[in-house]
Amino acid sequence: MAVGAKIAYIKALVGTLSVQRFTNLLKVEASLIASRMMRKPLVSGLPWSASIEPTTSCNLRCPECPTGMRSLLRPKGSMTLETFEKVLDRLSSRLMYLTLYFQGEPMLNPDFAEMAAMARKRKIFVATSTNGHYLDQTNIDKLLSSGLNYLIVSVDGMDQESYSKYRVGGQLQKVTEGIKLLVAERKRRKLHAPFIEIQFIVMRHNQHQMEPMKAFAKEVGVDRLAFKTAQVYHFDEQNTIISTLKSQSRYVQTPDGWWTMAKKIKNRCRRIWESVVVTWDGKVVPCCYDKDADYTKGDLMADPLEAIWYNERYKNFRQQVLADRKSIEICRNCGE
Repeated sequence: MAVGAKIAYIKALVGTLSVQRFTNLLKVEASLIASRMMRKPLVSGLPWSASIEPTTSCNLRCPECPTGMRSLLRPKGSMTLETFEKVLDRLSSRLMYLTLYFQGEPMLNPDFAEMAAMARKRKIFVATSTNGHYLDQTNIDKLLSSGLNYLIVSVDGMDQESYSKYRVGGQLQKVTEGIKLLVAERKRRKLHAPFIEIQFIVMRHNQHQMEPMKAFAKEVGVDRLAFKTAQVYHFDEQNTIISTLKSQSRYVQTPDGWWTMAKKIKNRCRRIWESVVVTWDGKVVPCCYDKDADYTKGDLMADPLEAIWYNERYKNFRQQVLADRKSIEICRNCGE
């Protein structure tokens, strides 16, 4: 990590703090600890982190992604600036960290950069994740001007054949050239933001390219390279997407040939005390594993955050997590 980028990253995080936000953060973390100890959903404060969905649209057809497979069951669309501003109004007094991403490719929303800028004006740390196909000069100019703090670019292969096995419809060269252009333009402007991370999902067909990816990341000059385990929805005995490297798989195969989580599912979850996920049309869901919004807790277009955060639906959900988390469908594929 470049020293300048690291300092800018830390300063941006510290810069989100105010007395109100810091007090809220302490309340949230204290209630999380108390809930785990007493096995009861004790909640104080409001979420200090959120994910907001700019759009459900995507240009790729990734086989283990509901958006990529066009299999989302909930309504599809893109968030308007008016909706975004209303959502931000109801979150921002205590919000410190915002991820502008849930499902879809966020940069397909033409107002994405303006959304990031609106949040940054409220001293909120803003991050996003992209497949990198829209990192052209025009969009890079907008991103750098927006004040975006953190940008993750997914690159899951070091040759077109390997890359496109998962990123179906993608063009590796277009993505890598976009990353190079972004790094060069950030340097030309003498900026240290956004912090740039390449994220590599390790799968059976690309695990041999981890070392070449390390070399590429170093050569290009990104700030971080992260190797991520694959999340799988469609299991079978072969399941060639799952890495054979134990350290790079969240699943293990059982004696009968089925697959299960490598880590035991514990009756706890930080996310439903610390954060919320908001869909493009303003619905509040507990976490990013609720792709179809099956566990919707409320609607920020209709109700203030407080009314949703403390309602019976949230309370009952938190209690179920503390009592028997594996009984919740969306929790069975979560690595927390």
